Amino acid sequence: MSLKVEKRREKRKEAIDFGLFFIENTSLSSASYLFIRRLFDIVLAIAGLAAALPLLIIFSVAIKLDTRGTVFYCQERVGVKGEYFQLLKLRTMKMDAERDGPRWACLNDPRVTGVGKFLRKTRIDELPQLINVLKGEMSIIGPRPERPVFTEIFNQETPGFINRLIVKPGLTGWAQVNGGYDISPEEKLAYDLEYIHKRSFLLDIKILLLTFKVMITGEGAR
Repeated sequence: MSLKVEKRREKRKEAIDFGLFFIENTSLSSASYLFIRRLFDIVLAIAGLAAALPLLIIFSVAIKLDTRGTVFYCQERVGVKGEYFQLLKLRTMKMDAERDGPRWACLNDPRVTGVGKFLRKTRIDELPQLINVLKGEMSIIGPRPERPVFTEIFNQETPGFINRLIVKPGLTGWAQVNGGYDISPEEKLAYDLEYIHKRSFLLDIKILLLTFKVMITGEGAR
Protein backbone atom coordinates (compact mmCIF):
# COMPACT_ATOMS: atom_id res chain seq x y z
CA MET A 1 0.00 0.00 0.00
CA SER A 2 1.39 3.41 -0.98
CA LEU A 3 2.20 6.08 1.61
CA LYS A 4 -0.41 8.36 0.02
CA VAL A 5 -3.18 5.79 0.36
CA GLU A 6 -2.13 4.98 3.92
CA LYS A 7 -2.22 8.65 4.92
CA ARG A 8 -5.67 9.02 3.34
CA ARG A 9 -6.93 6.05 5.33
CA GLU A 10 -5.48 7.42 8.55
CA LYS A 11 -7.15 10.78 7.96
CA ARG A 12 -10.55 9.13 7.43
CA LYS A 13 -10.05 6.95 10.50
CA GLU A 14 -9.19 10.02 12.61
CA ALA A 15 -12.36 11.76 11.43
CA ILE A 16 -14.42 8.73 12.41
CA ASP A 17 -12.68 8.36 15.79
CA PHE A 18 -13.28 12.04 16.56
CA GLY A 19 -17.00 11.64 16.13
CA LEU A 20 -17.16 8.35 18.04
CA PHE A 21 -15.33 9.25 21.24
CA PHE A 22 -18.46 10.49 23.01
CA ILE A 23 -20.60 7.43 22.27
CA GLU A 24 -18.27 4.44 22.21
CA ASN A 25 -18.86 3.58 25.87
CA THR A 26 -22.63 3.90 25.64
CA SER A 27 -24.55 0.77 26.65
CA LEU A 28 -27.34 0.22 24.16
CA SER A 29 -28.64 -3.25 24.99
CA SER A 30 -28.57 -5.85 27.71
CA ALA A 31 -25.85 -8.50 27.74
CA SER A 32 -28.47 -11.23 27.29
CA TYR A 33 -29.90 -9.55 24.19
CA LEU A 34 -26.45 -9.19 22.63
CA PHE A 35 -25.51 -12.80 23.47
CA ILE A 36 -28.71 -14.28 22.04
CA ARG A 37 -28.48 -11.97 19.04
CA ARG A 38 -24.98 -13.28 18.28
CA LEU A 39 -26.24 -16.87 18.45
CA PHE A 40 -29.11 -15.83 16.20
CA ASP A 41 -26.63 -14.36 13.71
CA ILE A 42 -24.49 -17.51 13.66
CA VAL A 43 -27.41 -19.93 13.25
CA LEU A 44 -29.09 -17.82 10.57
CA ALA A 45 -25.81 -17.27 8.69
CA ILE A 46 -25.02 -21.00 8.59
CA ALA A 47 -28.56 -21.87 7.52
CA GLY A 48 -28.56 -19.06 4.98
CA LEU A 49 -25.27 -20.13 3.41
CA ALA A 50 -26.48 -23.73 3.14
CA ALA A 51 -29.73 -22.64 1.49
CA ALA A 52 -28.02 -20.08 -0.74
CA LEU A 53 -25.28 -22.41 -2.03
CA PRO A 54 -27.20 -23.46 -5.19
CA LEU A 55 -27.95 -19.79 -5.98
CA LEU A 56 -24.33 -18.78 -5.44
CA ILE A 57 -23.16 -21.51 -7.83
CA ILE A 58 -25.74 -20.63 -10.50
CA PHE A 59 -25.06 -16.91 -10.41
CA SER A 60 -21.30 -17.38 -10.21
CA VAL A 61 -21.54 -19.13 -13.58
CA ALA A 62 -23.92 -16.44 -14.88
CA ILE A 63 -21.51 -13.66 -13.90
CA LYS A 64 -18.61 -15.37 -15.66
CA LEU A 65 -20.69 -15.81 -18.82
CA ASP A 66 -22.02 -12.24 -18.71
CA THR A 67 -18.78 -10.25 -18.28
CA ARG A 68 -15.07 -10.80 -17.88
CA GLY A 69 -13.59 -10.59 -14.41
CA THR A 70 -14.02 -12.03 -10.95
CA VAL A 71 -17.21 -13.50 -9.52
CA PHE A 72 -16.80 -12.12 -6.02
CA TYR A 73 -15.97 -8.56 -5.10
CA CYS A 74 -14.27 -7.42 -1.88
CA GLN A 75 -14.66 -3.82 -0.80
CA GLU A 76 -13.41 -2.01 2.28
CA ARG A 77 -16.21 -0.86 4.57
CA VAL A 78 -16.46 0.83 7.96
CA GLY A 79 -17.78 -1.36 10.76
CA VAL A 80 -18.65 -0.91 14.41
CA LYS A 81 -16.70 1.91 16.12
CA GLY A 82 -14.89 2.75 12.91
CA GLU A 83 -13.16 -0.60 12.38
CA TYR A 84 -12.44 -1.39 8.73
CA PHE A 85 -13.27 -4.77 7.23
CA GLN A 86 -13.53 -6.37 3.79
CA LEU A 87 -17.16 -6.77 2.72
CA LEU A 88 -17.81 -9.67 0.35
CA LYS A 89 -20.45 -9.70 -2.38
CA LEU A 90 -21.19 -11.05 -5.84
CA ARG A 91 -19.87 -8.64 -8.46
CA THR A 92 -22.66 -6.63 -10.09
CA MET A 93 -20.63 -3.96 -11.90
CA LYS A 94 -18.09 -3.92 -14.70
CA MET A 95 -14.49 -4.50 -13.63
CA ASP A 96 -13.50 -0.92 -14.52
CA ALA A 97 -16.52 0.64 -12.76
CA GLU A 98 -14.34 2.96 -10.67
CA ARG A 99 -11.60 3.85 -13.09
CA ASP A 100 -12.48 7.52 -12.49
CA GLY A 101 -12.61 7.15 -8.71
CA PRO A 102 -15.18 6.06 -6.10
CA ARG A 103 -18.80 6.83 -6.97
CA TRP A 104 -21.97 6.02 -5.09
CA ALA A 105 -24.27 3.82 -7.19
CA CYS A 106 -27.23 5.68 -8.68
CA LEU A 107 -30.61 4.73 -10.15
CA ASN A 108 -30.17 2.86 -13.47
CA ASP A 109 -26.40 3.02 -13.04
CA PRO A 110 -24.78 2.23 -16.43
CA ARG A 111 -21.88 0.47 -14.69
CA VAL A 112 -24.19 -2.34 -13.53
CA THR A 113 -24.01 -5.50 -15.66
CA GLY A 114 -26.97 -7.39 -17.09
CA VAL A 115 -26.80 -10.12 -14.46
CA GLY A 116 -25.95 -7.48 -11.87
CA LYS A 117 -29.30 -5.74 -12.36
CA PHE A 118 -31.14 -8.90 -11.34
CA LEU A 119 -28.78 -9.58 -8.45
CA ARG A 120 -29.29 -6.08 -7.08
CA LYS A 121 -33.04 -6.18 -7.55
CA THR A 122 -33.34 -9.40 -5.57
CA ARG A 123 -30.45 -8.58 -3.15
CA ILE A 124 -28.86 -11.94 -4.05
CA ASP A 125 -25.52 -10.13 -4.50
CA GLU A 126 -25.48 -9.55 -0.72
CA LEU A 127 -25.64 -13.25 0.23
CA PRO A 128 -21.84 -13.75 0.50
CA GLN A 129 -21.92 -11.26 3.39
CA LEU A 130 -23.23 -14.12 5.50
CA ILE A 131 -19.53 -14.99 5.74
CA ASN A 132 -18.90 -11.51 7.20
CA VAL A 133 -21.66 -12.28 9.72
CA LEU A 134 -20.00 -15.55 10.73
CA LYS A 135 -16.69 -13.74 11.19
CA GLY A 136 -18.38 -11.28 13.54
CA GLU A 137 -17.74 -8.26 11.31
CA MET A 138 -21.45 -7.83 10.60
CA SER A 139 -24.81 -8.81 12.02
CA ILE A 140 -27.84 -10.04 10.12
CA ILE A 141 -29.64 -6.80 10.98
CA GLY A 142 -28.12 -3.35 11.45
CA PRO A 143 -27.15 -0.19 9.56
CA ARG A 144 -25.66 -0.95 6.15
CA PRO A 145 -21.88 -0.35 6.20
CA GLU A 146 -20.52 2.40 3.97
CA ARG A 147 -17.08 2.77 2.41
CA PRO A 148 -14.56 4.93 4.33
CA VAL A 149 -14.57 7.72 1.75
CA PHE A 150 -18.39 7.98 1.73
CA THR A 151 -18.60 7.71 5.51
CA GLU A 152 -16.35 10.76 5.76
CA ILE A 153 -18.24 12.71 3.08
CA PHE A 154 -21.69 11.88 4.48
CA ASN A 155 -20.61 12.83 7.99
CA GLN A 156 -19.41 16.22 6.74
CA GLU A 157 -22.66 16.82 4.88
CA THR A 158 -24.87 15.24 7.54
CA PRO A 159 -23.25 15.76 10.97
CA GLY A 160 -23.83 12.75 13.17
CA PHE A 161 -23.86 10.24 10.29
CA ILE A 162 -21.09 8.25 11.98
CA ASN A 163 -23.29 7.71 15.04
CA ARG A 164 -24.60 4.72 13.06
CA LEU A 165 -21.25 3.07 13.82
CA ILE A 166 -22.09 2.54 17.48
CA VAL A 167 -23.60 -0.83 16.55
CA LYS A 168 -22.46 -3.62 14.25
CA PRO A 169 -23.44 -3.12 10.57
CA GLY A 170 -26.03 -5.46 9.10
CA LEU A 171 -26.83 -7.49 6.04
CA THR A 172 -30.24 -5.83 6.06
CA GLY A 173 -31.68 -3.02 8.11
CA TRP A 174 -34.54 -0.69 8.96
CA ALA A 175 -33.38 1.85 6.38
CA GLN A 176 -33.17 -0.77 3.60
CA VAL A 177 -36.68 -2.18 4.10
CA ASN A 178 -38.18 1.32 4.34
CA GLY A 179 -36.27 3.20 1.68
CA GLY A 180 -34.09 0.83 -0.29
CA TYR A 181 -30.93 1.94 -2.06
CA ASP A 182 -32.14 5.37 -3.15
CA ILE A 183 -32.71 7.15 0.15
CA SER A 184 -30.50 10.10 1.02
CA PRO A 185 -27.82 9.94 3.75
CA GLU A 186 -30.11 12.08 5.94
CA GLU A 187 -32.98 9.61 5.58
CA LYS A 188 -30.65 6.66 6.10
CA LEU A 189 -29.31 8.22 9.30
CA ALA A 190 -32.83 8.87 10.60
CA TYR A 191 -33.94 5.28 9.99
CA ASP A 192 -30.74 3.80 11.43
CA LEU A 193 -30.87 5.91 14.59
CA GLU A 194 -34.53 4.95 15.01
CA TYR A 195 -33.52 1.30 14.81
CA ILE A 196 -30.60 1.74 17.22
CA HIS A 197 -32.85 3.34 19.82
CA LYS A 198 -35.74 0.90 19.39
CA ARG A 199 -34.00 -2.35 18.50
CA SER A 200 -35.51 -5.50 19.95
CA PHE A 201 -36.20 -9.08 18.91
CA LEU A 202 -39.65 -8.11 17.66
CA LEU A 203 -38.25 -5.32 15.49
CA ASP A 204 -35.52 -7.65 14.18
CA ILE A 205 -38.14 -10.23 13.15
CA LYS A 206 -40.21 -7.51 11.47
CA ILE A 207 -37.17 -6.37 9.46
CA LEU A 208 -36.44 -9.96 8.40
CA LEU A 209 -39.99 -10.43 7.14
CA LEU A 210 -39.90 -7.12 5.28
CA THR A 211 -36.52 -8.13 3.79
CA PHE A 212 -38.06 -11.27 2.29
CA LYS A 213 -40.79 -9.07 0.80
CA VAL A 214 -38.18 -6.77 -0.74
CA MET A 215 -36.31 -9.75 -2.23
CA ILE A 216 -39.51 -11.00 -3.85
CA THR A 217 -40.81 -7.64 -5.12
CA GLY A 218 -37.46 -5.96 -5.89
CA GLU A 219 -38.53 -2.73 -4.19
CA GLY A 220 -35.82 -0.11 -3.76
CA ALA A 221 -33.35 -1.65 -6.22
CA ARG A 222 -30.97 0.37 -8.31
